[in-house]
Amino acid sequence: MNLNTDRQAIRKLHERDEMKWQDGGAASTAPDAPVSADADANADAGAGANADAPSRSALELLGWNDGWRLAFDALPAGGAGLVPARVTAQFASQYRVWAEEGELAAEVSGKFQFQAASRGEFPAVGDWVAAQPLPGERRAVIHAVLPRRTAMIRRAAGTVPEEQVIGANIDTLFIVNALNGDYNVRKIERFLVAAWESGSSPVVLLTKADLCDDAARRIAEVEAAAPGVPVHAVSALEDQGRAQLQPYLLPGRTIAVTGSSGAGKSTLLNWLAGEDRQLVQGVREDDARGRHTTTHRELFPLPGGFVMMDTPGMRELQLWESDAGRQEAFADIEAIAAACRFRDCRHEKELGCAVREAIRDGSLDEKRYLSYKKTGRELARQTRKEQSVTMRAKKSADKRQNARANPPRRQATDFD
Repeated sequence: MNLNTDRQAIRKLHERDEMKWQDGGAASTAPDAPVSADADANADAGAGANADAPSRSALELLGWNDGWRLAFDALPAGGAGLVPARVTAQFASQYRVWAEEGELAAEVSGKFQFQAASRGEFPAVGDWVAAQPLPGERRAVIHAVLPRRTAMIRRAAGTVPEEQVIGANIDTLFIVNALNGDYNVRKIERFLVAAWESGSSPVVLLTKADLCDDAARRIAEVEAAAPGVPVHAVSALEDQGRAQLQPYLLPGRTIAVTGSSGAGKSTLLNWLAGEDRQLVQGVREDDARGRHTTTHRELFPLPGGFVMMDTPGMRELQLWESDAGRQEAFADIEAIAAACRFRDCRHEKELGCAVREAIRDGSLDEKRYLSYKKTGRELARQTRKEQSVTMRAKKSADKRQNARANPPRRQATDFD
C-alpha cells in the first residue's frame, strides 16, 4: 500500500470511527473506564509489524481506530515484532509510550536517528508510532512514526531556524487565556495562526472568569478577533462553564491545551479530570504572570473516553511556516483586501484601498490590522532565514561531494 495514494482512505476511516464514537457504538469498554495494561488479556502476544491493533479496550481510549490501523498496516514490511503505540510524554530524547504491554519507556532506534532529516521528524507527544517492546523489560525502541493527521508546530528557540512539534494528532486545541492582568487579544491571535496551520479545530477558553466583572465584553472582543471560533468563559474555581465544553469532550478525541504560563491550563485539566493530575501554582501578584509549573508535554486519559494534552506555558509563540494559518486567522482582513482596487495593494496610501477605508469607518480595528501586518513581516523574515540556511547547507553538501569525487593527489616524496 502506498501512503501517498491512500491518505484519503485513511482520513475517511478516521472520520467514520469518530462518528461511531459519538454514537456510542465503537468502544469495547465503558468510556470512563481507566486505561489498564491488563485490558484485553486475550490479545495476540505474537503480533508482527502489520498485525491487528492490540488491546483495543486500552488503545481506543487513546484514540486508536481503523484509520490508524490502516496507516500501521501500510508500514514497510520487515518490521517483525513492531506494535502500535502512542507517545504520551516526552523528556528530551526519552519518551513514554502506551502499547499493548501498558506504559513503556522508549527511545528512537539508531537507524531512525540517522535517517531523520529534521527535528520535526522525531516523535512528539500525540504521535502514533511503531515500537518494538524489549523482552523482559519495560522499555521499547521506536522505529517509525505514523503520518500525522495534525501537528501544532512552532519555531524552536535558537538562532538556527528549526521547527518544534508541540503536539501531534490533535482534534481540538483549547487556546487558554486568563481573564486577569495577562488577558491579551493579540496573543490569542498568534495562537490562532498556529492553531489553524496545525489542522486542528481551535476553541478559545477565557479562564478565571470569576476574576472578571464583565466577561461578556471580553468574549465579544475575542469573537471579533477570532471570526468563526468558539469562545467560552470558564472558572474551575466556581465550576462555571463545564456544560459549554461537553460537545468537545467526546470519546476517542484528543484535546490539547496551550497558552501562557499561569493561564490555568493544568487547573483546567484537573477540573475536567475530577482530581489532581498536574501540579499547579498561583500567579505572581504584581503582574499576573504565571510560574512555569508544567515542564513537559504529556497526554492524559480522562473520564469520558477522551484524552487531554497538557503543555508548558509559552511566554512567546514563535510561528513556523504559518502563511495558511495567518490567512485563516485573519480571514476577515483577507476578504476586505480582496476588494482593493489594486491586486498588489500594500494598504498604505494607495487609492481605492478597501482596508484603509474599513479602518476609517470603524468596521476594522486598526490594532487587529497592525497585528496582521506584524505577523506577515515575521513570517517573511523567517522564510528568508530558512532559505539562507538551506542555501548554506546545500553549498556545504556540494563541497563535501566534490571533495569525495576529486580527492587531492598525493605528492611524491623522497621516500617514494
